[in-house]
Amino acid sequence: MSDPQIGRRALLRGAGGLAALAALPSLAACGTGTSRSASTGTGGKGGKTVVVRDSGGSYGAALQKAIYTPFTQETGIGVKVLNLDDAPLLAQIKQGRPQCDLINNSMMSHHKYVKQDALEALDPGRLKSLKSAKIPENQITDHAIGHSFYGQCIAYRTDAFDGRKPESWADFWDTKAFKGGRAMVSPDGDLPELEFALLADGVPMDKLYPLDVDRAFKVLTRLRGDIKKFWDSGPLPGVLLSRQEVTMSTVWDGRIADLQKQGVPVERQLNGMRRQFQGYAIAKGAANVDGAYQLMDFSLRAEIQANLAKAFPSNPSSPVAYAKLTEDERNALAGAPKYYDKGFDADLDWWLKNEAAVTKRWLEWARG
Repeated sequence: MSDPQIGRRALLRGAGGLAALAALPSLAACGTGTSRSASTGTGGKGGKTVVVRDSGGSYGAALQKAIYTPFTQETGIGVKVLNLDDAPLLAQIKQGRPQCDLINNSMMSHHKYVKQDALEALDPGRLKSLKSAKIPENQITDHAIGHSFYGQCIAYRTDAFDGRKPESWADFWDTKAFKGGRAMVSPDGDLPELEFALLADGVPMDKLYPLDVDRAFKVLTRLRGDIKKFWDSGPLPGVLLSRQEVTMSTVWDGRIADLQKQGVPVERQLNGMRRQFQGYAIAKGAANVDGAYQLMDFSLRAEIQANLAKAFPSNPSSPVAYAKLTEDERNALAGAPKYYDKGFDADLDWWLKNEAAVTKRWLEWARG
């Protein structure tokens, strides 16, 4: 996995995937994942190394720079990074021998891990940063803490509509006023975008859940003929926009800056953005629970979240972190205070209950 979005794609694909895959004996061997050392230092306080699971790639490089190296410098505790998929990791945990201590994963995945009894219950008293960083209460659960989010929003070509700018999901659906093809996500990329269809049909953001699935698919059907591609990886919307195969696409917000740096005339529209959080949890039976708590606490500090945002388009969960960025750095992020009320949090409880049925229906609808 090269970035957190690709990791989420694997996590969110289909329903029951974690449970089914964890049951496969062929995945139980410890050697099924790949690992690399982010830091080999083992001296200092306690002399132990903490092992953290993340998805590597450019995101992993940013984590190394902003978090792991400074953590080792401050504590003397080495950090080893493990790039391991969920199925083998769950198998290890069930056998009582997880390779990692701290798990950096989507909050939705952590919810699924809890159902597998695969996470340690957290002691908030060991995480001083929760208060100092003012982590939102809805991102503090019994087993995981949300540290950042990614937003799913609209990307559009600025040269496509004679200077007009789409302002809403209703505009995304309006192919007469905003001509050109569209691209939307497939379940291999992320959760189906039912919320956007409902917003386009006039449902207020605070009235989205529980989702009216029948209504959402009716609205999706109105656009079906104009959807030229269903994307399944983070870079694909940018490719489609660059080639002018579409004039608008749904996209992960962090991808926009990369496109703009490449000279592609694109902009984002954050009205109606869907937020999904990434978080930390401790593996059940972790060998170094103390180290996991220390690294989690360090990572949740507002200044550390801000440093990560400078190294990677990661939107901190800490509202304090944004004050530690310059105005330009802050406003480049979808999580900036000026944008936050434009979006909504995905209701994970609803999706956990309905993901399988919605995905099945989506696949039938897309084949049409």
